[in-house]
Amino acid sequence: MPSNIDTLVTVFGGSGFIGRQAIRALAKRDFRIRVGVRRPDLAGHLQPLGRVGQIMPVQANLRYADSVNAAVRGAHVVVNLVGIVAESGAQTFNAVQAEGAATVASAAAAEGARLVHISAIGADANSESGYARSKAAGEKAVLATVPSATVLRPSLVFGPDDQFTNRFATLARALPVLPLIGGGETRLQPVFVGDVATAIADAVEGATRTGSTYELGGPEVLSLRQVQEYVLKTIERRRLLVPLSFSLAKLKATFLQFAPGPLKLTPDQVELLRSDNVVSQAANDSELTLQGLGITPMSLEQIAPSYLWRFRRTGQFRTKLT
Repeated sequence: MPSNIDTLVTVFGGSGFIGRQAIRALAKRDFRIRVGVRRPDLAGHLQPLGRVGQIMPVQANLRYADSVNAAVRGAHVVVNLVGIVAESGAQTFNAVQAEGAATVASAAAAEGARLVHISAIGADANSESGYARSKAAGEKAVLATVPSATVLRPSLVFGPDDQFTNRFATLARALPVLPLIGGGETRLQPVFVGDVATAIADAVEGATRTGSTYELGGPEVLSLRQVQEYVLKTIERRRLLVPLSFSLAKLKATFLQFAPGPLKLTPDQVELLRSDNVVSQAANDSELTLQGLGITPMSLEQIAPSYLWRFRRTGQFRTKLT
């Protein structure tokens, strides 16, 4: 394996929430980085994350194998971060997270490159959720084509630009009542985006076990209700949390899936909340976790106040958090 400065890493999905942090982490370790994106002209914000010339966006779309092959050409390591939380037009779960993952794996295999594939806790071929089924299909395709690949499965990821805690805070700023889907009993293990990025960089450096699946969770397991209550406390807003059954939430989601911004909720997202999203006991026992990589995960309480302050009525001028 070449030294980091001589190692070319192709990253697909590098312009996304996790991708930007992963590229920053890779750049700090002196890797050369090629970022496969659909619109390179809109990815200029990635280049300041590294040295001049260290990060280069190129055009690539997982639905077109030739563009993926071109982006992988000459790479030593390939990272696939591409994922969607809702379908839109040709960007379906199957096209992006199953067939797209297979296309990236085939390109990596043809180039003889190592592969790091980012999936999600909850990937399940038997799930009622199309998202979960496509994630499982993507993992299966990746390991069938590149048996030595490393698969990373994060729980719900939080951080400054997330669509998780920021979404709750945005809704709390606008609405007097917030729904607790399924009564808010779903168990989550929120993981900091910086810790996920570190795990990705470790995998690129070869610190992970080949052919293994790692599950990445934060230091604590919280219910959905506890997460929403914590966000409300942090942004200093009192809101009524009203339990909403899964069946009623799914009915409402048939209309809300067409809503803009944080109001958007799809039936598939409701289906995902029927299952807990936590690191399995098997992963803990096998040390296929952040802790197994020597990473001490950061908690919501350690990180979230540093970016959720903007949702307080007094914003950055708040002098004391009670």
